[in-house]
Amino acid sequence: MLVVVFKSIKRFWKYLTTKLNMSFDANADPKVQLEQAIAESQQQHKMLVEQAATVVANQKQTEMRLDARMDDLEKLTANARQAVLMADEATRSGDTAKATEMTSAAEAFANRLIAIEAEIEQLKGMHLQATQASDQAKAAVAQNSSKLQKKLAEKQQLLSQLDQAKMQESMNNAMTSLSATVGDDVPTLDQVREKIEGRYAKAQGVSELQGQSVESKMLEVEQATRNVEAQARLSKIRSQLGLDTGTADASAVEAAPAAQPSAAQPDAPDTGEAQPSAG
Repeated sequence: MLVVVFKSIKRFWKYLTTKLNMSFDANADPKVQLEQAIAESQQQHKMLVEQAATVVANQKQTEMRLDARMDDLEKLTANARQAVLMADEATRSGDTAKATEMTSAAEAFANRLIAIEAEIEQLKGMHLQATQASDQAKAAVAQNSSKLQKKLAEKQQLLSQLDQAKMQESMNNAMTSLSATVGDDVPTLDQVREKIEGRYAKAQGVSELQGQSVESKMLEVEQATRNVEAQARLSKIRSQLGLDTGTADASAVEAAPAAQPSAAQPDAPDTGEAQPSAG
């Protein structure tokens, strides 16, 4: 029973963890996640550089120890030769005690030479391995540095694409809102356009109907009559002032017969009798 409960709890925990991760990924800001990824890469590169620096430092230390032992070998070799020469010289001169001492010193130098030579051989092997490890560490740092530079360049490109995506999403939302219904009490742009176009078309239709009515024709006749009377009044004023009114009078005379019968025609009785000629 406990095993079944434990498995159920474990499955539920995995499900909950997966759901939380999915929710987090859906709501997370890509710019922040990108900064986190770059920061992680930079941290890894820093650790790699520190490790490579330790390897290179080990190679340098091994090289310094090898150089120091090579110097010691050279000095011991010179001292051993000198001791051998001094022992030989003492033997030739008959100084047995000094010859014995120089021979012992030469043997001591020889023993130290053997030990240093063995240490040098060991240091040479260590130096070779340290040099190879140092070269590999340097190559790894250079390769990782190149990858990091590419990631930084890719970061700028992704940030630019992210800004473009946000701008495009804003434009899409704006265009969608122009044709979508915002609410029950807010009309869309298409609805407002249709309403305005309908009112404009109706106004044009009413105007055309009014232009074809009898009242509009009567107004046109009355306006023509007023224009004739105005021209006659102007001619009279010019005559009173002693101005040349020949052209204006002629225009008024020509316009008067055409307008006056139209204005007087409704009042004339229809008797059916012929009117006498003016001549």
